[in-house]
Amino acid sequence: MSEQMVAIEAIANLVPHGSHVLDLGCGKGELLAHLQQHRSCTGYGVEIDDANIHACVQRGVSVLQLNLDEGLSMFGDASFDVVLQIDTLQHLHNAETMLLETVRVGKHGIIAFPNFAYWQNRLSIARGRMPVNKRLPYEWYNTPNIRVGTYADFGLLAARNGLRVTDAFGLHENRIVRNMPNLLASTAVYRVAGNWL
Repeated sequence: MSEQMVAIEAIANLVPHGSHVLDLGCGKGELLAHLQQHRSCTGYGVEIDDANIHACVQRGVSVLQLNLDEGLSMFGDASFDVVLQIDTLQHLHNAETMLLETVRVGKHGIIAFPNFAYWQNRLSIARGRMPVNKRLPYEWYNTPNIRVGTYADFGLLAARNGLRVTDAFGLHENRIVRNMPNLLASTAVYRVAGNWL
């Protein structure tokens, strides 16, 4: 099974069958198409890139073209069962606001992002260089990531904003990492909900 499929399966397993899903920054729609096909989910993707929107449409994924930095005011409270932010948070100027919007419009949010505290990233920094690898493939001067975060940092952010973490783990290559994910996982994955549910 490919690394991408392991990630899709691990995240898909957090989404209950038949859920109404909003996928923020859905890219080419692979995850949402997988959820529709294998977990009987419905929903929409949100994307800004024209080429990705075209790929979603070709894949049969309903997609809205929106700039996430402008928020989610078009969606009412608890409009979705699950809101996904997979490799999206690190690109947003208003990351904390979008995290709160995620659990406002969804009963649950699933967030995944590159874990900057992964041991190979730490080693690269110790050598005086920004990490460049499969998970962070860009040089510091041309990266689309406007922020970096760690598995541990996100847990603190969630707690500071009154969110409940209902599951958390890391991913690395073809496996789920639950033992020391801040050190051993290149991707952090969190399932969160508002304490008001």
